[in-house]
Amino acid sequence: MVASTVGRVPRHTSASINREMMRGIAESVRWHAAHPEGIDSRLRELDREWDVERMLEANASTLAFTGTVLGATVDKRWLALPALVTAFLFQHAAQGWCPPLSILRRLGFRTAREINTERYALKALRGDFGPIGPGAHDHDSRASHALQAARL
Repeated sequence: MVASTVGRVPRHTSASINREMMRGIAESVRWHAAHPEGIDSRLRELDREWDVERMLEANASTLAFTGTVLGATVDKRWLALPALVTAFLFQHAAQGWCPPLSILRRLGFRTAREINTERYALKALRGDFGPIGPGAHDHDSRASHALQAARL
């Protein structure tokens, strides 16, 4: 069965890792609600952050290329590496899971959607979409409103 794109990685990630990802986003938004001068810098960091899909693709292409070169120059048995890697990549495309995905998620790589949730919550805090929630001094409520708006 082919998994839908949205939400497929979190569905195949342990609940504890998904909670950790969401906790990190909430902490960042709460901190930036109290320190709005850091929002622009954090947004620039998020623009440079590699999501789990990009990291999986980069690793797969590197291993497949390496296996192909080694298979052509050293020993044909190295061709098993690109075969395995491309099989994993296809499995991920079809199901939303492959063995390297678990490792990458444990290492802290987030989905594009998780990165965007933090990005849009920070933009909401900054006022990009108009005023949100209570007054500027109620940081926790503003952070909660920004996260809720980003998840819509």
